[in-house]
This record gives sequence, C-alpha cells and structure tokens, in this order.
Amino acid sequence: MKKVIATTNAPAAIGPYSQAIEYNGMVYASGQIPVNPATGEVESDNIEGQADQSLKNVGAILKEAGLDYSNVIKTTCFLADIADFAKFNEVYSRYFKEEAPARSCVAVKDLPKGVLCEVEVIAGR
Repeated sequence: MKKVIATTNAPAAIGPYSQAIEYNGMVYASGQIPVNPATGEVESDNIEGQADQSLKNVGAILKEAGLDYSNVIKTTCFLADIADFAKFNEVYSRYFKEEAPARSCVAVKDLPKGVLCEVEVIAGR
C-alpha cells in the first residue's frame, strides 16, 4: 500500500508531488533543496550552509516516516557546480558516518530557486 509522508518540518512541495512516498517498507523522498521550512527562504549563499539545510530537510522527512539517516540506502545529490564536490562531501559526511549509503552525485545546469544543491534519498525499514 502506498502512503504519503508529509511534514511541516521540511519545505512543502511546490508542485504536483509529495515530500515522500512509502511503499512496501521503502521510503522514496523527493529532492530537498536548502529552503528553511520556518521561513520559506534559502538563507545561506554557500555550499556548506545549503548542503546542511538540504540534509536537515531530508532528516525531517525521515523522522516523519519513523526513520533516520541510518535507514538511507541510496542518495542522489545534485550540485550546481562540481567544483563544490569536496565541500559538499565535508557536510554530507557528518550525516552519513558509518555504512554510508550508495550514492550518485552529479552537476546539473540549474536547480530550483537557483540553489547550489539538492538531495534525494531512498530509505528502508
């Protein structure tokens, strides 16, 4: 059975999609950009601050689903500039310390709201 996961502790969907969907014990979270859900604004202008907020948003969705970062199986990370890869990894490694999930990380032409990164995850029970 499909279940919609939604929380006010992460940015609301700005289009026809859900923050996350749980199906057969797996949680598929939509990409999270660095919008502070309390203000609705992107508050940092550097990759470290934006990566941190994006991953906090991921964490809020995981928490709503009754999970945490240790349940993440796969991440897909989008960077506006691949030159930010090392700095992004510094922040990312604070959230995924042991048994890091499988990951893809790519540079893309543009991201919503002109942000520097976006992170989506797949997690399991």
